[in-house]
Amino acid sequence: MTSTAPTGANWRKRERRRLALRYVGAVIVTALFLFPIYWLFMISFKTPEEIFASPPAWYAKSIQWANYEVLFKDGDAVTVWNSLVVASVSTVIAMVLGTMAAYSIARFRTGGDNLAIWIISQRMIPPIVIVFPVFLLYVWLGRFGVAWIDSYHGLIILYTAFNLPYVIWMMRGYIEDIPIELEESALVDGLTRFQVLWKVVFPMARAGLFATAVFTFMFAWNDFIFALVLTRTDVTTFPVQVTHYFGGQSNFWAKIAAMSVLGTVPIFIAVAILQRYLVRGISLGAVKG
Repeated sequence: MTSTAPTGANWRKRERRRLALRYVGAVIVTALFLFPIYWLFMISFKTPEEIFASPPAWYAKSIQWANYEVLFKDGDAVTVWNSLVVASVSTVIAMVLGTMAAYSIARFRTGGDNLAIWIISQRMIPPIVIVFPVFLLYVWLGRFGVAWIDSYHGLIILYTAFNLPYVIWMMRGYIEDIPIELEESALVDGLTRFQVLWKVVFPMARAGLFATAVFTFMFAWNDFIFALVLTRTDVTTFPVQVTHYFGGQSNFWAKIAAMSVLGTVPIFIAVAILQRYLVRGISLGAVKG
């Protein structure tokens, strides 16, 4: 009788075919996700005729740097700087305060077992629910000589408060995964509690710190409703500025695309630099035996 079992050569050929199909599928999926980004970049370099061409012009025949130059000439590009300042400062403050609060909850059970759940529940409040009460509060505070509407500190404090629950919840999970015996050994060796936090906890939770910081930065960077209500001209952020290019009669698609590119570049840079920590931080503690 002849054997029907696959030979070694047939098995290897079948595995190579499966691997090739996987690569083809991965390339197709990647192309589908990258195409909107490619199209955005192409529109930012096109002429108006190429933007509205039918059939579509798949690439810009000549690079139109004027689409970017007009943003800097009119001062619109400064809104990207405003977003960078507000998002960066609020992220740093939220990470410092949130990590210390998370350490207290994880190690000392501050507030009992339900405090962490109550804290993260505050992050679930829709921004539209609180933005107008905050606006009225800022108007009232402005009577004391310091303007809070259309100011850096107004947005920074609000973003910090809004992102703190997320930071506390995430960092609490990362800190709980660190063996407490390491901290106890450091305390026996003479370190203070803050030295333990700086020399033991922070290095051990480094991946989680970076992952949480990136997402916190993105939350502040992409915010629209707070910036729309609480800014006017001086501290306008780029998501709000983009909406100014939509009109009742026509839309300035070249400006929209160019401003969107300027607004996405910092996110791309941050993710590219911290990609190693980001992937590890997201998966850290996700699978437990």
